[in-house]
Amino acid sequence: LQALPGIGRSTAGAIRSLGFGHYAAILDGNVKRVLARHYAVEGWPGQAAVMKRLWQLSEHLTPQRQCADYNQAMMDLGAMVCVRTKPLCGTCPLAHSCVARARHEIERYPGRKPKTSKPERSAQLLVVLDGADNVLLQKRPPSGIWGGLWSLPECPVEQRGEHWCQANLGLRVKQLRQLAPRRHTFSHFHLDITPVLLKMEKPLKAVMDENSLVWYNLSEPEDLGLAAPVSTILQQIDSKPDRGKQ
Repeated sequence: LQALPGIGRSTAGAIRSLGFGHYAAILDGNVKRVLARHYAVEGWPGQAAVMKRLWQLSEHLTPQRQCADYNQAMMDLGAMVCVRTKPLCGTCPLAHSCVARARHEIERYPGRKPKTSKPERSAQLLVVLDGADNVLLQKRPPSGIWGGLWSLPECPVEQRGEHWCQANLGLRVKQLRQLAPRRHTFSHFHLDITPVLLKMEKPLKAVMDENSLVWYNLSEPEDLGLAAPVSTILQQIDSKPDRGKQ
């Protein structure tokens, strides 16, 4: 039966016992909850070790005779009495021997799925000012985070901003200071952003690549598609009267 699509171990057991009267243990969600509470089985049932323990209990307790009646009773018990929240322990035939009930920890079992911690990444964003109330923006590649949006130039965290600007943009800048770091959370990772304030040593009227670089005026901002954290950083910069001072 388990070779058929969508038929797992518990479903196969239910078909064998309820459909054909053969001996087979089951372990659907309701039975897991009953066993986890009655024996205070620690951990989330989705974990291999916890699942193994619950199957051991199910197979040990399932009788050879009247197996179908037992399996149906266990499923009904979990569905109608030993429910997920506010279980009806006062009417449960197993209440006198339930370990979780004796410990007053009914809703602790079965354990919840552990939260997976998101990986962390770091980025250094360069706030390059030209001395005339403009900040340099760079268009992100079509793919990747903030694809196609305008952002502050991103410099590898292990490099100094002025060296990166000289090597990659041909701009001579002076690094002023590091701004307050901030965290931006995506669906699958955290991005820790360190903004660094820099100033052009000699103002330029244009930028080499006008398709991917633009001077953005902080006093008269254009309607550009900005990455959300970049917009926040620019607002922070614009609110500081000494933003370009050394």
